[in-house]
Amino acid sequence: MRPWIYYRLVLIAALGIIVQGVPARAADSVDSDSKSDCTKSDKNGSPEHFKAEEQTTRGSVTVGGQHIDYEAHAGTLVVHPKDWDDVPQNAPPDECKNPRPEASMFYVAYFKSQGDKGAKSGSPPERAITFIFNGGPGSATVWLHMGAFGPKRVVTADDTHTPAAPYGLVNNNYSLLDVSDLVFIDAPGAGFSRIAGKDREKAFYGVDPDAQAFANFVVEFLSKYGRWNSPKYLFGESYGTTRAAALISVLETEKLVDFNGVMLLSQILNFDNSADQPELNPGVDLPYQLMLPTLAASAWYHHKLPNAPAELAPLLKEVEAYAMNQYALALAAGATLSTEQRAAVAAKLHDYTGLPVDYILKADLRVNGPMFEKTLQQDTDTTTGRLDARFAGPTIDPLSKQADYDPQIAAIGSAYVSVFNNYVRKELKFGQDKIYRPFADFKEWDLKHNVPGGQPGQQQQLANVMPDLAVAMKYNPGLYVMLIGGYFDIATPYYEGIYEMQHLTIPVSLQKNIEYAYYQSGHMIYAHEEALQALHARIAEFIRRSSTPVGTAH
Repeated sequence: MRPWIYYRLVLIAALGIIVQGVPARAADSVDSDSKSDCTKSDKNGSPEHFKAEEQTTRGSVTVGGQHIDYEAHAGTLVVHPKDWDDVPQNAPPDECKNPRPEASMFYVAYFKSQGDKGAKSGSPPERAITFIFNGGPGSATVWLHMGAFGPKRVVTADDTHTPAAPYGLVNNNYSLLDVSDLVFIDAPGAGFSRIAGKDREKAFYGVDPDAQAFANFVVEFLSKYGRWNSPKYLFGESYGTTRAAALISVLETEKLVDFNGVMLLSQILNFDNSADQPELNPGVDLPYQLMLPTLAASAWYHHKLPNAPAELAPLLKEVEAYAMNQYALALAAGATLSTEQRAAVAAKLHDYTGLPVDYILKADLRVNGPMFEKTLQQDTDTTTGRLDARFAGPTIDPLSKQADYDPQIAAIGSAYVSVFNNYVRKELKFGQDKIYRPFADFKEWDLKHNVPGGQPGQQQQLANVMPDLAVAMKYNPGLYVMLIGGYFDIATPYYEGIYEMQHLTIPVSLQKNIEYAYYQSGHMIYAHEEALQALHARIAEFIRRSSTPVGTAH
């Protein structure tokens, strides 16, 4: 996780969305364990490159009273950019000076044990398998691994700062191992994953190259563990939903691998809808409309609303209707909106957000996410959480315009990272001589995107992967999608995800393949145990229903 001083430069969304062209910390070139070794060479004269690794251990977990023995495979697979040729050839003359780019991608796979029988993985090949990743871009998957679905779960405070070590690690009663084998994947450069070679950042750090790297990982994994005939699922969080949409399109149309389902937690598919800095894109007011219900939910939680209703649901329904009707018309009017109309809208926004009327007027009726986080509880110099508005912390700079850090990450980040560093080495027996990076270091993430079916060379300058998901659903009409979100998530507002799903370019008949699951939690809804329990039940039912073999009754 980047220090808070980078908060204004890096727009974090579990753990961040980086805007194209915005500089981050200079990347340290490559770790010593990821450099090509030109003192050694293979039979073609090429320098020595990454090699796949694997450590296998065994464990058990109890889920809903069911005892499950499992095999844990912690290791790496080597992947290459899309245009890489895997047919052995003579090495280029300058191979040592300009080695080919490649990535070593770290994973932890959990397979339900079948004794000494069954497939190589230890599970029968017809058992479901789910590929899981966080977002960032460039985040390790420590969050979903240790907080949501792995066999062990880190214990953190529900909406306050978790005390420093020692931290608790417990049996995860909500692990998905009862219905699916699990593969947690770290993005190139994050966790124990590494990149190397000439132009390595260009080869892996962008919407399209990232999707290709993950697609290559998936097909390699299916071959290594004999899982081509298993029901298959993707689960992505935050930028991981962007990745999942681009990835499923590549898997379906280029790799010819049908998946049964895609699960999207805290969705952002169209970056023009981002709640972070919509003021940089004047004339596009939709982000303000889509985040308004989340701002209302957050203010409701902190008791900042005048005449607040007792229940959240009716409030959200009312605010959604206002956002897409009266508020939309007022914003569309721009400078033609009368003084009286502006005053009426500001008063209504005060009722829905708890922010002062004069502040809303000064903001031209347009308050972005970071401004809201800084202002909602400014009377006590308290900053409201971005990833989860239930969290709050001391304001770092009371004179700043917007939030300088995210209280939830400050509250739980150390627990996740510390516990995983201990767990992976002591229980999974991997990484003793390696550094685990919660987040990859890179100079810039390329948000340009080649839309499926678009003309060669014509790229979106700011990614919108809604067409990718739509193409995958049309290519495979049996693909099911679950959209999951938290009402208190300001980073990727829940109503944004609903809006995007309702505007996919798919036949109306395919809308039935999409289902929704929302909870009174934040971006990482699993940080609230009650929401995690309910989510496990929904996902388990989703997987059972969508993995039923053809000709078998549900």
